[in-house]
Amino acid sequence: MRLGAGDGTGRRIDPRPVLIVTGLVQEARIAAGPGMTVICSSSDPQQLRALLTVFDPATIRGVISFGVAGGLDPTLKSGDVVVATEVLAGAGRWLAGFSFSEDLIAGVGLGRRRVVRGLLAGAEELVSARHVKAALHSETGAAAVDMESHIAADYAAKARLPFAAVRVISDPASRALPALASSVIKPNGDIDLRKVMHGIVRDPLALLDLVSTGLDFNRALRSLRGCRSFLLGGEGLLAADL
Repeated sequence: MRLGAGDGTGRRIDPRPVLIVTGLVQEARIAAGPGMTVICSSSDPQQLRALLTVFDPATIRGVISFGVAGGLDPTLKSGDVVVATEVLAGAGRWLAGFSFSEDLIAGVGLGRRRVVRGLLAGAEELVSARHVKAALHSETGAAAVDMESHIAADYAAKARLPFAAVRVISDPASRALPALASSVIKPNGDIDLRKVMHGIVRDPLALLDLVSTGLDFNRALRSLRGCRSFLLGGEGLLAADL
């Protein structure tokens, strides 16, 4: 492995970028920056798997799943952060290969929002109904669910790369996502506002649920911006001992 300049602590900084895996364009925009290679799956697991096939693992130094998630733990609110200890999906289970330090977690400015360590569940389809969330929490003990982390974890494990996941609760366990939510994501990961408006015209009663969901989502994105320091904060990704 080629190593770059030192960081003043006797270690060499690995100059290769970190691969950041996201599901939505808003998440990708937050993650983008020097030292990052960002991909956006449009919340489509098959598209994500296809995107990952084009990456040579030798060109990256680690993988981080970064974005919003559905809450499973009923104590977590929108804007709270889950730093994964493990990711599980079906019979698969992947450890987060390194952990962020307590000092780094304590330094994240999220106001009243919490940062917890916990399990993430992976799903191939959007988990939207409250009773489905409750069942998944009872079955797995996971704190949150998303559609990218299990795929990113599997890719990292097969490539023998460090892996981490940072996910912010958007829709808490007590809230069901509107049926419209699963059909308004464009292939580039952005929100199709035309489809949103058409859905409201067809079902005006959906407007209140969409407004509540939008407020939760915006709160989650604010927290996600506060979590950007995690992307370069994992020592397992930043440097290697000489």
